[in-house]
Amino acid sequence: MENPTAAMVVIGDEILSGRTQDKNMHFLAGALSEKGIPLREARVIADDNATIVSTVKALSKIYTHVFTSGGIGPTHDDITADAIAEALGASIDVREDARALLQAHYDRNGTELNAARLRMARVPDGAILIDNPISAAPGFTLGNVHVMAGVPSVFQAMVASVLPGLTGGTPLLSESLRVNRPEGELAGPLGTAAETYPDLSFGSYPFIREGVFGANLVVRGTDETRLAEAVAYLRDAFPDAA
Repeated sequence: MENPTAAMVVIGDEILSGRTQDKNMHFLAGALSEKGIPLREARVIADDNATIVSTVKALSKIYTHVFTSGGIGPTHDDITADAIAEALGASIDVREDARALLQAHYDRNGTELNAARLRMARVPDGAILIDNPISAAPGFTLGNVHVMAGVPSVFQAMVASVLPGLTGGTPLLSESLRVNRPEGELAGPLGTAAETYPDLSFGSYPFIREGVFGANLVVRGTDETRLAEAVAYLRDAFPDAA
């Protein structure tokens, strides 16, 4: 049986403007690989309702899971929750279970749960809350869409909350070789390797170090034996590989 698959939607004008560097996609890709759920696609989109709706609608039909980050805070541009509800045909309002979590958190901190903060308790009907042990404001899962915060520490905590409940597949394994040759000399044997082992993926990632051209050759797959055979094949082709 094939592994389940995933896509990610990074939501935020601040990412597209360059003011903020996204770290969540890198973290999610690694966590999903260990779970055997390869991340097949990622999109970075603006805080625009129509764009969020159309993107989530499309990806949720293609992939087993869709993860979103960003846009579930207390400000006017935090529109993700409403857009997800629209995309998946659910009604949305302040949920009492989410309100209770926020109320308890702000009571502990001696802070008012004002109207702006209460926006973070807006959760679609039928959604399952995602725990947020850092700042209490929950994410949620609706259908196959997992909606999470954009702050990296909170996003990572939410991923840790969600992943144990997902059915994974065979973890993706990888091996790499460093070859101090230009890619033009690597392409032929690397292409032959890819044809010989069609069940594996091969990548070449070039670099220049101290004026020397080279590339890191990376082989990925789920079968440890086949992976070892392919790496041995490349070592025979490139005896100088490190």
